[in-house]
Amino acid sequence: MPNRLMEPIGRLMGLRYKSHPWHGVDIGDNAPELITCYIEMVPTDTVKYEVDKKSGYLRIDRPQKYSNVVPALYGFIPQTYSASQVADFCKQKTGRKDIIGDGDPMDICVLTEKTISHGDILVRARPIGGFRMIDSNEADDKIVAVLNNDAFYSQFNDISELPGLVVDRLRHYFLTYKDLPGKKIDVEITDVYGREEAYEVIRRSVQDYHEKFENLQKALFDV
Repeated sequence: MPNRLMEPIGRLMGLRYKSHPWHGVDIGDNAPELITCYIEMVPTDTVKYEVDKKSGYLRIDRPQKYSNVVPALYGFIPQTYSASQVADFCKQKTGRKDIIGDGDPMDICVLTEKTISHGDILVRARPIGGFRMIDSNEADDKIVAVLNNDAFYSQFNDISELPGLVVDRLRHYFLTYKDLPGKKIDVEITDVYGREEAYEVIRRSVQDYHEKFENLQKALFDV
């Protein structure tokens, strides 16, 4: 799925290439209501996969230490970034003054009734809410979405409509997936927010991305 950021790279190289999943894939014309997501992990994975930010290839981050597995498709929203805009929104909502962005693309988990066998794929999803998660003093929001046109989950338009067990499973995973023996992890979820607030978080993460990578885009467009 080429876009205006990666096309100049293709012209320079003079050959076919794989778009970088963070920088080279468009979020979609109908964002934030309908967005393109890159999926790194699926519920059957027994190791944690993560995109290597430099190369764009999926790599093994670490084996899962315990039996808990991600209860949904998990990845990030292309061309987003958590910095000052996302952090400021978190400050407004929590009243804390020490929050900064975590410097990563915006995380997302996508609910579907279908069994997806592997990651490293693109999906279209509808955000319905999110978790305001703080890792130490870093804003680490987790957007919750449903797979577009999913046979079961497409009926839900806001996280408040989901069965409580689904939300509890997601919350438990995010509060425990970084646990390591003998190491205290300072992670908290201050609240669960609905669709409109998720839209605002996504918009701010897009702004943060453009501010962070503005010089890169200008350089490529001048080619």
